[in-house]
Amino acid sequence: MPQAARQRFSFRDYLRLEEESAVKHEFLDGQAWAMAGGSPEHSAICANVVVLLGTQLRGRPCRVYESNLRVRIRATGLGTYPDVSVICDRLEVDPEDPTGHTALNPRLLVEVLSPSTAEYDRGEKLSHYQQIEPLEEVVLVAHDARRLDVWRREPDGSWVCTAYEGDAVATLRSVGCELAVTEVYRNPLPA
Repeated sequence: MPQAARQRFSFRDYLRLEEESAVKHEFLDGQAWAMAGGSPEHSAICANVVVLLGTQLRGRPCRVYESNLRVRIRATGLGTYPDVSVICDRLEVDPEDPTGHTALNPRLLVEVLSPSTAEYDRGEKLSHYQQIEPLEEVVLVAHDARRLDVWRREPDGSWVCTAYEGDAVATLRSVGCELAVTEVYRNPLPA
């Protein structure tokens, strides 16, 4: 059986697709694929993280962005929409994006995992993120337990993961903030 032909995109073609589409896409190696939508619980957890970080960063030179900010990893070419991004000092935009809607310099990224994306987010996507030069930390918020996995870049360039569960409070050195596990998962939907 012949395989279906797949359209290959340049990054600029991909940007045009994003402008015209109601669905967000990830981009890598000339391929674009639709990103899955999130559940109400996923959305609530993302909102909790945005509020927690935004409150702590008020008056400081860092800004919190939700999932409408596209991030591109220069080293690998991946274009994607993290659930939460924090950029400090100035926003560095991708010179290949004439709209200026693609950031290159997050200091902190947060992904709220879902059953359909957890393996990708913990594996390949995390590996892409770790190639972002200014990135210092990645927080993976579990969907199947109340747990935060904080991946931190060490001074030697290696990455180390620390898990926070229960009543633990994750210290995010990259932005001088804390995320209490109980607050990240605050106000769950009734079962």
